[in-house]
Amino acid sequence: MSNNLRRLLILLAFLVSAVPGADRLSDGRKEGSAAPPKAALWRDPGDATTLNLLYGSGGEQRQPVGPFIFIQEDLEGSNPKFDVRDQNGVKWKVKLGAEARPEVAATRLVWAAGFYTTDDYFLPALHVQDLPNHLHRGQDFVSSDGVIHNVRLKRPMEGVEKLGTWQWGSNPFVDTQKFNALRVLMALINNWDLKDANNAVYERKPKGGTADPEQVYLISDLGATFGTTGYTMSVEASRGNLEAYKHSKFISNATPDYVDFGAPSRPTLIETFNLPVFVHRLDLRWIGRHVPRADAKWLGMVLGRLSPDQIRDAFRAAGYSPQEVNDFATVVESRISALNAL
Repeated sequence: MSNNLRRLLILLAFLVSAVPGADRLSDGRKEGSAAPPKAALWRDPGDATTLNLLYGSGGEQRQPVGPFIFIQEDLEGSNPKFDVRDQNGVKWKVKLGAEARPEVAATRLVWAAGFYTTDDYFLPALHVQDLPNHLHRGQDFVSSDGVIHNVRLKRPMEGVEKLGTWQWGSNPFVDTQKFNALRVLMALINNWDLKDANNAVYERKPKGGTADPEQVYLISDLGATFGTTGYTMSVEASRGNLEAYKHSKFISNATPDYVDFGAPSRPTLIETFNLPVFVHRLDLRWIGRHVPRADAKWLGMVLGRLSPDQIRDAFRAAGYSPQEVNDFATVVESRISALNAL
């Protein structure tokens, strides 16, 4: 691609991103988002000292138990996945690759902050019965003896029906303290892949049918975390990369009323080759910008109740080495302190 053409594409991307749609506010939010009868984004996590971040929302009793039997491969999304059933008859979604570790650690902190999440567990080695001789995706992660190393297992939510996805720019919680705190939390863990497809809405019907159903909003994919603040060509660099996480910018600007964060960062020049993706990445920047200072500090207060050991348990749960556990936790602690110092 010539330099002139590259400049033209970049200019076009910025011009497109600078013109908001008729139903879109200047910061990326849409008008007219009406709240359903009962919608939940956050619940009180209770006494922080009692939270077990080693096992997370599922707890020790609900962790997967082998042997595991292969059900089917899942070809959706960008990461290799397949379904298995454990000895208790529980169905699990197995994710392979670079997102397995960071996603497990991320779910622990999201849960501890009071937001909804799925029950995720990390296994350093997974033995699967009836595994096909060749997977369509992820065969490189299967060793010669049939063992799959470093995987995440996700349990489907029970007693709920998935209604679809929710949009960052249009949902019942826009401008609320809890929604703004979620934006800050995504910056704290460097979640740069904030596309709407990674969000889910579930409907929970109360037992007996005497009360209205509750719609639960959560981020269903937290794999692109604890690495860079934006997309890179290297999967390993952008997910669970300690050095990238250490050296990334957390708070990029602060005024008496608002705070801007480094994640998600601006798209890279390489993304100009795919103009729709480039513009989409630009459109996500508002999620980490212009957050009310008081709401950012509120999240720092909530996470500040966790002990150093609890924060380290989040990374122990993800199978990181003792040194990595300590180093990741140190960065998280410094970011929590930065929020509390606002």
